[in-house]
Amino acid sequence: QVQLVESGGGLVQPGGSLRLSCEASGSGFSINVMGWYRQAPGKERELVAKSYRGGSTNYVDSVKGRFTISRDNAKNTVYLQMNSLKAEDTGVYYCYVRTITESVWGQGTQVTVSS
Repeated sequence: QVQLVESGGGLVQPGGSLRLSCEASGSGFSINVMGWYRQAPGKERELVAKSYRGGSTNYVDSVKGRFTISRDNAKNTVYLQMNSLKAEDTGVYYCYVRTITESVWGQGTQVTVSS
């Protein structure tokens, strides 16, 4: 069974940057998709960015040009570099991993963008 550990959230001023990390651990798994979702207060969880094993990525329109998802397959780790942060980026960010046999969510890390 895959377990995820997230890190990197926090409080940042508008225009600032944060980098989220998520490491998958366990045994005998092969990751197909790694990604990040977020949930703002009073809103549904939404996709932020995904990274596929083949190298392709996709982003929600609101973060294109500001956020970059990357992954280190050797370390089973996915990153989300967030630049030019806006107040509307505030929320709980969840790591997501899909293997051949399961989909796993992280515990979530709070990102707050405020002056």
